[in-house]
Amino acid sequence: MAMALRGKSNFLIGMGNDLASDHDMDGAYTLGTTLDLHYAYLTGLEGMGGWPDWNANGGFVDIMCSTADAHGVTPMFTLYSMAAQGEDNSSVLTEDSYMGPYWDGAKLLFQRLGAFGKPSVTHLEPDWWGFIMQSSPDGKAAVHVTTLAPDCSDSSNDVIGMAGCLRTLARKYAPETKIGFHVSQWGGTVSAILSFFKAIGADQGDFLATDMLDRDAGCYEAHTDPNCQRTDGPWYFDETNTTSPNYTEHLAWVTQITQGIGLPMMWWQVPFGVPSTTPGGTSGHYRDNRVHYMFLHVPDFVAAGGVGSVWGTGAANQTYITTDGSEFMNAVSAYFANPTAL
Repeated sequence: MAMALRGKSNFLIGMGNDLASDHDMDGAYTLGTTLDLHYAYLTGLEGMGGWPDWNANGGFVDIMCSTADAHGVTPMFTLYSMAAQGEDNSSVLTEDSYMGPYWDGAKLLFQRLGAFGKPSVTHLEPDWWGFIMQSSPDGKAAVHVTTLAPDCSDSSNDVIGMAGCLRTLARKYAPETKIGFHVSQWGGTVSAILSFFKAIGADQGDFLATDMLDRDAGCYEAHTDPNCQRTDGPWYFDETNTTSPNYTEHLAWVTQITQGIGLPMMWWQVPFGVPSTTPGGTSGHYRDNRVHYMFLHVPDFVAAGGVGSVWGTGAANQTYITTDGSEFMNAVSAYFANPTAL
């Protein structure tokens, strides 16, 4: 399954959520290797301090696009505006005061990408689809769409129509942009996931996205950082694939999703942690082995229907490219010397 960008036909590698100010995110350009993608979050709502307000007329998108383009990299954006008043807050779906700015922001995003006029990638609302599918598995929960988004006057006023409107705006205003819906493994069974994502028309997008873990595994193991208080471990994957959780299990799940929906998978916000036999770690130095494993087994990820992976920190205090002993820098350097074809 391919999703060629800038004429490339390799398994794509990117990075984002750089540890710098929101208006100067350039960590991906310090590696000495040109990556395929650079991603940035778009959070919040217009008129409420959200991303459309960071620069005039949504100019934050222009800045990220021009910077990526100058480095020979394709810009990628993670639209994360449905979490502005809580990740699992479905009550806002029928509030015009929320959905009005939401639709204005979505349209603005694709207008800015259309003005850019070159390939880009938009990753749609991570986690949110997983939450809403649990309360509305058929995608028919009410959403205010048609009265607030004139371009989508023929959509239905439900989750199905919401997903369709996002596709409509992307195709109309930014035809060179690839769009992908986020699939959360915790959202439900494989059959429930396939049923929901087909119902909302995710298969009419260009790719799917998922995440293996939103923090370094060691951060959860240490259980000292306020960002890492989950208790549903274990989180550290077994690289020998003999005990659970492991990569063979994860890739088997991905294969079912990519084959069931018929789109390639992109792994997003993969943590930078360094392998260790000692659980936990300390701030900026938590253990994980996803960099180590994935770059040694890229063909396995391609075989599962993978199209690429983008790496980034999911919270403060995680292992980063400046604290990982150059593990990620060395991995991407070796990878791009002989990239894996799709």
